[in-house]
Amino acid sequence: MSTNILIVDDVHPVLLEKLDRERIRYSYAPTISRAEAEKCISLYTGLIIRSKFQVDREFIDLAPELRFIGRSGAGMDNIDEEHAAQKGITLISANEGNRDAVGEHMIGMLLSLMNNLNRGNREIAEGKWLREENRGYELKGRTVALIGYGNNGQAMAKKLSGFDVNIIAYDKYKTGFSDAYAREVSMEEIVKQADVVSFHIPLTKETRNLVDDEYLFHFRKPIFFLMGARGGIAHIPAVIKALDNGKILGAAFDVLPTEKFPALGQQEWYSDLISRDNVLLSPHVAGWTFESYYKLSDILVDKVLEYLNHRNP
Repeated sequence: MSTNILIVDDVHPVLLEKLDRERIRYSYAPTISRAEAEKCISLYTGLIIRSKFQVDREFIDLAPELRFIGRSGAGMDNIDEEHAAQKGITLISANEGNRDAVGEHMIGMLLSLMNNLNRGNREIAEGKWLREENRGYELKGRTVALIGYGNNGQAMAKKLSGFDVNIIAYDKYKTGFSDAYAREVSMEEIVKQADVVSFHIPLTKETRNLVDDEYLFHFRKPIFFLMGARGGIAHIPAVIKALDNGKILGAAFDVLPTEKFPALGQQEWYSDLISRDNVLLSPHVAGWTFESYYKLSDILVDKVLEYLNHRNP
């Protein structure tokens, strides 16, 4: 069967242009629903998706000809990787495409937290001029701990290097990765030294609700907490408890376990989280800049074409 790709999410035109150039057949259907995709996926050998729906066992089983799934994003948590592997389906992601965007965004959130920028802005709008109450912390000289040292972790370390901080990193699945920007350490050293903790790991069965009461208990110093990876990694009530007892000085979330309204507003912890001056939220946009929109599609299509050329030399 010749290559035929179903594209179910919005992608940058560069992806389509490169497929056209190579005369690869595809159907571009960015408004398609899962139910509609289920009816036609059997006709395709390739699928390109961002985060529109879960590519679970049931969906994969409807696609006997599927040979690859490309995700225009970082991570594969909306795809049943194990079942795809059993079916001989190759998974292709574009992790490099948004690493710079994520690093810049999370550093911006950190600086805002450490210097009370959101609170100061709001208070001035309310007619309050409170200098002492908004005294901030300097980042220089502090120890920033990165949990995970893949594409995003490495980009974060490189961008932080100009702030004269001590950058340490822990990655359960890598060793010998110390470089000019970060020093590899054990988790024991992380909890002893960290002033800032930033997460750069995928959401898996192992990492879901990783950050719970027990996890946070072990940190020796009060920390600034950054979550720009996947919302399901953090148990929000545990983070709130740590904010209450001073274990966490400030928390920034670009991702949450539940996203979008009305579902987010219905969570028990939502009203508590948004009421706090030392919590900063953004709507899962850290990796979604104008530049990363292009890079994610460009990198993904190049990888897809490389896969196809290797498969059909």
